[in-house]
Amino acid sequence: MSGDLPGRYAATADIHRGPSPRPRSLDDKLRRARFLYRNMCYFVTVVTIERVQTGLRIERNTLKVLKGLAEYLDVSLGNLVEGIVLHAFEGKSPFGQPTLTKIDQLKAVYGLVLTATDAHQLKEQQ
Repeated sequence: MSGDLPGRYAATADIHRGPSPRPRSLDDKLRRARFLYRNMCYFVTVVTIERVQTGLRIERNTLKVLKGLAEYLDVSLGNLVEGIVLHAFEGKSPFGQPTLTKIDQLKAVYGLVLTATDAHQLKEQQ
C-alpha cells in the first residue's frame, strides 16, 4: 500500500489502516471504559420555568440545616428546596444514605430536634 503513494505520504499510509489486530487486554478495556465515562455527554430535556421571590417563614434551626446541606451539596437553597418538594410530590425520597447521614450530622450541630411528627403542630413564640 505504501508503494502506491508518492514521496512523503508513503511513510504515513500504514498508520491509517485501522485498529491493531491484537486482542485488547482487560487493562485496555478498563482504560477505554474510564475514558468514555469521564467524557460522557448527558442529553436531557431542558424545562424553562419562571421563578418568583417569596418570603418563606421557617423554623430557625431547620433553616440552618437546610443552608448547611445546600452548601454541602453545592446547590442554592432555592434549588435544594425545589428538589425536596418535587421529590415529595411524587412520593420519592430526595436523598440517598450518604446525604441522610450528613443531614443527621447537621441536625446535631445546629440542635434541630424537630421530626416529621412535629409538623403542623408547631406554635410560634410571641
